[in-house]
Order: sequence, then structure tokens, then C-alpha cells
Amino acid sequence: MRRIVAVGAVLLWSTIAFAQDRTIIVASTTSTEQSGLFGYLLPLFSKAEGINVKVVAVGTGQALDIGRRGDADVVFVHDRPAEDQFMSEGQGVKRFDVMYNDFVIVGPKSDPARIGGGKDVADALRKIAAAKAPFISRGDKSGTHAAELRLWKEAGVDLSAGKDSWYREIGQGMGPALNMASSSNAYLLSDRGTWLSFRNRGELAVLTEGDKRLFNQYGVMLVNPAKHSNVKAQDGQAFIDWLVSPKGQQAIAGYKVGGEQLFFPNASN
Repeated sequence: MRRIVAVGAVLLWSTIAFAQDRTIIVASTTSTEQSGLFGYLLPLFSKAEGINVKVVAVGTGQALDIGRRGDADVVFVHDRPAEDQFMSEGQGVKRFDVMYNDFVIVGPKSDPARIGGGKDVADALRKIAAAKAPFISRGDKSGTHAAELRLWKEAGVDLSAGKDSWYREIGQGMGPALNMASSSNAYLLSDRGTWLSFRNRGELAVLTEGDKRLFNQYGVMLVNPAKHSNVKAQDGQAFIDWLVSPKGQQAIAGYKVGGEQLFFPNASN
């Protein structure tokens, strides 16, 4: 009798443990993590849906590669050309717009390149290159890095001559890049969300902003379970559905630092 009861208890515990094991992996960008957005959003989602979220915060390129390997259930990133490539490969089920903010060029208040107050990002980059003013690049194949490289190309600047002199690639996330720029009084391209939540600003300030080319859209995709059978499709889709729902969008809009809104919801599909 005792053995039957013990076996029953083990089966009951296993059933409860299985039911409670609703955890998904989201491969996302350092900006969503280091801006504090996930720290604010995920407890709201978990409370509403009973699903826990483990975030792997890396550059967008790495996040998409994690999805390609099937090591994440959802990817939440911000590099539309790379996202479209991911979808064209059949790696994602469907892409959804979630939110946007913008990029800014920050630099020392002394502004040796004289870009302050300007709106034209290409002109600002040309001035930085002409002045050979220190510039920190993430150099990590992230969405921010990809955007930065596109902007340099539009500005007509050949970076090869400046590498390891005034132009320095560090292969790290947004937070470390901001810290390095602060300590060395250098320019860099930052997403506004991480900048607003960044405390160690030193002599840095926003010097160029408002150019439409600095628009920064975020998208989310369920990793295709037809390619990776381990993908938790139901719970992963529940996370996506919540993000683009009125409740999720309201939560995104409600995240502020110092009274300033960091991300602007724009889910339409």
C-alpha cells in the first residue's frame, strides 16, 4: 500500500512540475535588456499568462543565429533587412511589428567635430571622420551596428583608413560601448532607450537626432517549429500575442525612465 501511495505521489509531483515548467527562451537585443524594458515587461507577462521568460541578450545578428539553431523559441530584434532574411529562409513563422524608438549620435559636450544641434546624420558622420574624432563602434553584428554601417555608407565614408586610430570596434553590447565612449570622450551611435537608462554619462550628450534615417523598428518572430521540433510554439506564440495585444502595447508605452518614454508601441498586424 505504501509503495502504491509513494508511486502515486511521484506521478502527481511529476505532473505538477511539468505543468509548472512553462518557460520560453527569447533571443533578443542588448538594448531591450539594458534599457530595463524586459525587467519591466516580463513580470507583467508572466503574471498574466503563467509563462516564464528566459532572455538571451545579444546583438541582433547573434540572436537570429540562435533562432536558426533552434536554441530559442522567439526572437525579438531590430534589424529589418536581417529579419526579412530570417523569414525568407523559413526560420520564422510570421514577423510582427512591436515598437520603435530612434538612434542618436552622442558625443562629448566639447564636440570637437562640431556636429551639435545638427539633424543630418550623414553630415554628422562626415564631420566626425574629417576631424578624426574618436568614435566607438559596437562591432558586434547587432542591429545598432548594422544601422551604423549603413549610415557610414550613406555618408560616403570609408572606414578602413580610420580603423584602430579614431574608429574603434569593440565587439560588445550597447552598455559597454556607452561606458567606453564616456571614459574616452568619444562619439557613438546609441539607441535612445539604452541612452536614457544609462547613468554613467560623464561628458556625453546627445548631439545629433531627429533624422528619419535614425528610425529604429523592433520586430518579433516565433522560431519555426517545423524546422526545430523543440520549439515551444504555443507558449512562444502566447508571448508574441501578448506583446502585440492592447495590454502588451499599453505596458510598453508605460515604461519610462526619468519621466521619458523609451519605446513607442506600433503593432498593427
